[in-house]
Amino acid sequence: MDGERRRQAILELARRTGAVDVGKLAADFGVSKETARRDLRVLEEHGRVRRTHGGAHPVESAGFETNLALRSTMHVPEKSRIAEAAVKLVGAAETLYIDEGFTPQLIAQALPQDRRLTVITASLVTAGMLATREWITVLLLGGRVRGGTLATVDHWATRMLSGFVIDLAFIGGNGIARKHGLTTPDPAVSQVKAQVMRVSRRRVFVGVHTKFGAVSFCRFADVPDLEAIITDTRLPATEAHRYSLLGPQVIRV
Repeated sequence: MDGERRRQAILELARRTGAVDVGKLAADFGVSKETARRDLRVLEEHGRVRRTHGGAHPVESAGFETNLALRSTMHVPEKSRIAEAAVKLVGAAETLYIDEGFTPQLIAQALPQDRRLTVITASLVTAGMLATREWITVLLLGGRVRGGTLATVDHWATRMLSGFVIDLAFIGGNGIARKHGLTTPDPAVSQVKAQVMRVSRRRVFVGVHTKFGAVSFCRFADVPDLEAIITDTRLPATEAHRYSLLGPQVIRV
């Protein structure tokens, strides 16, 4: 197998499993660890993976996005801690937007059950989870349902959002970078997220360390637009400080 075909196979493996390990790549493809590292370096230069210590994980792009099932199996302890920290920021907010995705679902699960809240969401899963709670009113955005994430998009969703003023939005994304801001692969998803940013008084980004430095296709917000960023401690403190210099409070849990 030549280098180009091997790198494509590595990329497909990373996208299928969520991450790859240098040692295992070397064994599986019959190459040296240095060759495997070089392949990952090339893929990173092309914006297809982000290297980590000992391996890499795929970057979501216009041609690739992980589905909800895979997201629910990766970095679950970190996402749970992020969700618990996010709920502590609710404060006096009475209207919340909870984004699509697994980490936002965990935020929904952790919401207080003894106070009245109105929750707006594009996620069918989150809406179903909260609809039975006595103290929570759920508004589900209308629109086309994306099969991979079970979330609504398109003009029906953005038009509905345009009539709201939301106290606090918990926003996810496929990537966050100091230069390129918050990004996602799908233009329809980007439009919904951008509208949420416009109609919300407070905006909090929630995402694990693998999101940082990753850049996807569609930009929907800039880092200074955020009140806070909540992530896990595997984002280095020095990198967290660089993001905080742009304005938001960065909380590592």
